[in-house]
Amino acid sequence: MSTAPVLDKPAAPATRRKLSLPVLLLIIAGLLCLVSAVRLITDANGLTSVSQMSTALQLAVPIGMAGLGGLWAERAGVVNIGLEGMLILGTWFGAWAGYQWGPWVGVLAALIGGALGGLVHALATVTFNVNHIVSGVAINILALGATRYLSVLMYDGMEGATSRQSPAVPSLGEFTVPGLADALADLNKQGWFLISDVAGLLGGVMTGVSWLTLIAVLLVPASWWILWRTSFGLRLRSCGENPVAAESLGVNVIKYKYVAVIVSGALAGLGGAFLSMVSSNYYLEGQTGGRGYIGLAAMIFGNWMPGGLALGAGLFGYSDTLKVRGGTENTHALLLLIAILALLAVAWLIWKKKYVGGVVTLAVSILLFFWYSSTDSVPSQVATAMPYVLTMLVLALSAQRLRMPKANGKPYRKGQGT
Repeated sequence: MSTAPVLDKPAAPATRRKLSLPVLLLIIAGLLCLVSAVRLITDANGLTSVSQMSTALQLAVPIGMAGLGGLWAERAGVVNIGLEGMLILGTWFGAWAGYQWGPWVGVLAALIGGALGGLVHALATVTFNVNHIVSGVAINILALGATRYLSVLMYDGMEGATSRQSPAVPSLGEFTVPGLADALADLNKQGWFLISDVAGLLGGVMTGVSWLTLIAVLLVPASWWILWRTSFGLRLRSCGENPVAAESLGVNVIKYKYVAVIVSGALAGLGGAFLSMVSSNYYLEGQTGGRGYIGLAAMIFGNWMPGGLALGAGLFGYSDTLKVRGGTENTHALLLLIAILALLAVAWLIWKKKYVGGVVTLAVSILLFFWYSSTDSVPSQVATAMPYVLTMLVLALSAQRLRMPKANGKPYRKGQGT
């Protein structure tokens, strides 16, 4: 009696373990301890001061809003390189309408201006299947040219304005948590290990906070809830993963892509309004400073998730403060911090048996230690370039763990699956 051979079941594909909340909190606590230790060693108390953290929060908002806009578009399968242009539109329309009819009307106008940029991008990519990168670059160029023309048309000859700058815009107002903010500021000045650093972090988010900052921060969990906890979000994300299957289940893929890209533009426009109405009280040509591209990098760093995006925006916003507050001193202290982090990365790479990467990272760590120990400060240009250098480093180091939506950037036509 013969028996048929029993075939072994194929091994299940290896799945990457997700970072649990307790582990993430442990990592954040470890980083705070390391930053606190570096602050004590270098005596660079500005690293975690209340003013530093408050400025970092302000600078993180436009980056975060641009990144959140990119997340909405790319979760629906549309690459949005045009975030920089939509930020520019938000800065101009926000300042123009804010000067004419008040700051909150300016915020609404910035949303509309950014949404118009998103609509043009959606029309090009979704309806006419233009390459997403080409369309995004065109949006950036178009926004720059349009705002320059409108500035000459509206502001040239106006009192308190030039062809490159708007008149002053009324303030949106800000708030400080009474009592608690002062107590945290006093605790931060004590210079104690970890406790003063945490006080500086919390004090920064409770002192002189714009109402628009509060709205921007709340939009992050709101976007997570909409995209991951509602049927609307499930349909929208299915358009970025498998639009053919989504259409076969009755999802209007074209409509969801349009909605996502228009919302993407509106969120970027809100970031532009923050730049022209909170960071400063006027529109100035070139004031976005590439934050749309940095926002895109923050989104990629966050693995197309709102929480990771917020961490990335905070990181880039903090690095941007180095050219504003205590730039050379704090940047010099950060050399030591980055060198230690690189040394920890060497241990992790060797444990993972990635010896080539470990050797390269060790060489970088040694160079940074040498740079720190052989100098007392760094050139001011290093502090200015830090956000852009950090953007490249973060993307290079996080590239292996990224997983973008499967249909992101791919052309799609209605009825493609039939």
